[in-house]
Amino acid sequence: MKDPVNIDSVVIDDELCTGCGLCVDACPHRLLSLKEGKAVVDGEHSQGCMECGHCMALCPLQAVSIEGLSAVLDFQTFPEKLKVLKPEECDCASLVQLMRSRRSCRNYTSQTVELSLLEDLVKIGTTAPSGTNSQSWDFVILPTRADVEALGDLTADFYRNLNAQAANPLYRLLARFFAGDALGRYYHNYYQTVAEALREWDEERVDRLFHGATAAIIVTGRKDASCPAEDALLATQNILLAAHTMGLGSCLIGFAVEAIRRSGPARSALAMAGYEEVYSVIALGYPAVNFRQVAARKEVQPRVLHLAKG
Repeated sequence: MKDPVNIDSVVIDDELCTGCGLCVDACPHRLLSLKEGKAVVDGEHSQGCMECGHCMALCPLQAVSIEGLSAVLDFQTFPEKLKVLKPEECDCASLVQLMRSRRSCRNYTSQTVELSLLEDLVKIGTTAPSGTNSQSWDFVILPTRADVEALGDLTADFYRNLNAQAANPLYRLLARFFAGDALGRYYHNYYQTVAEALREWDEERVDRLFHGATAAIIVTGRKDASCPAEDALLATQNILLAAHTMGLGSCLIGFAVEAIRRSGPARSALAMAGYEEVYSVIALGYPAVNFRQVAARKEVQPRVLHLAKG
């Protein structure tokens, strides 16, 4: 979990503060209180500041500031709009249309993605919510096709070794007793497909993993965060949707995630720390296809439960 920030990082301008109390009511860690008609920093009953910024966002006179926090993200490829959109100013239909228009792309052109776009996508990822506002994610940008191919080679090495183990009946038998039959399930579900993909990669350089993507973003998180997987995947969704608005195709590469998690050489190549885990690998590039229909989905029947008694 994120360590609390020193309460001295929260500053209230006495001359601007009118004592409205909005910041006091909003503080999740009870860091603020009203004294003599002014908001003050009072850490007596507080767990420390989690840097959520609610106090700053609610103050009508900008009397509250937190050291190290800024609303400006300095995007390179588009002008930033800092005005908060009210619910009535948002078009839900357009938002859903964006979500359904973004599809997994598995056919890219050879055009390089500008580094400025990739860096802006990372910043957009950081606008996602996170548990206890830990923002414990990190991002690795692979900006060129050669970099993506290098990760492809590392991933191929991992699955080449895994396939060799899965092909051994003795290993599969041992896995049945000591590993919940994970190797056996892999053998029956993926072995042949992976073997063919490895052959095509080794002999023909056909890319069935990244599908010719010319860039990638890897999203990681601290293992000791309160909910690192959820945090990283929320940031990932932001990146996926924003990439579509930038004219980029994207695809999540689960096989690469598994390889990075279990491959020492891959973790080393990506300079991953011991406390860090990978949660998504996003292939990116300019799509060579033009989808004409929004994404279809299976019907879902949610369970409606009334937990209240009586």
